[in-house]
Parts: sequence; structure tokens; C-alpha cells
Amino acid sequence: MDSNKNILSIRIKKLRTDLGLTQEELALKLGLKGKSSIANYESGKISPSDEIKIKLCEVFDCSMDYLMGVSEYKNTWEEYDATHDIEKIKQDVKKTEHDQIKEDFEFAYHKEAEGLTDEEIADAIRFYKQIKYGKKDNNN
Repeated sequence: MDSNKNILSIRIKKLRTDLGLTQEELALKLGLKGKSSIANYESGKISPSDEIKIKLCEVFDCSMDYLMGVSEYKNTWEEYDATHDIEKIKQDVKKTEHDQIKEDFEFAYHKEAEGLTDEEIADAIRFYKQIKYGKKDNNN
């Protein structure tokens, strides 16, 4: 039994049981005469025809790539959402880090800081960070 057939048989059984269907119920939905075909698909003894694979995807609401073990995402939109979420998180982290640096910089060099000495500006930044982060700066 090759690995793709094994993955296919595992996916058919998992998707069927996830839907709470018996082998006989799935066979009826696919237009098959009896549950023996489903049992053979799930054991890996035989592989369903392309027509039956398409029907399986419709019944299970999954992509052919998922059914065949090419993708770990049941539907293409799940794959897109997962990839999109990762990129969005990366962008948000970069934005957050950038915003924090920018905020600290703008605070230190804000127009209202004009006329203050470097020591007074450093004290103001330490005070600001103490309030924001709840810690004392031990770099005195």
C-alpha cells in the first residue's frame, strides 16, 4: 500500500466519522450499492475512482488536496487564512516594536522638551518608562 493510498484511506474514515456517518450511510450518499466499497476504501484495499473522490470532497466539504493528503488544510480558505494570520501577526509585531521606539523617540525630542538638559530628558524618559512598565530603571 503506497503512502498516498494510506493517507486517502485514513482521511476517508476520519471525515466519515467526523460527520457521524456509518459506512452504509456514506455509500448511499455516494450512490454506491453497499458499505463494502467504503470498507475497502478505508482499509486501503482499493482506491475510489476519480468520480467518487469528487463526490467524497462534496460530501466532506473538503478540497481534493486535503482528501489526497497533499494539504493539511481541509479547505483552501483555511490555508489562506492561516498564512494570512501569520503574516498579519508578523506585521503587527513589527508595527508594535516600531511604534514603541517611535513613541519613546518622540517623547524625548518633543517640542515641549526644548530647553531641557540631556539629564532632564533622560530623567523624563526613565519616569515615563517607570509609569508605563511599572519598573524602575536600574541604570543610574
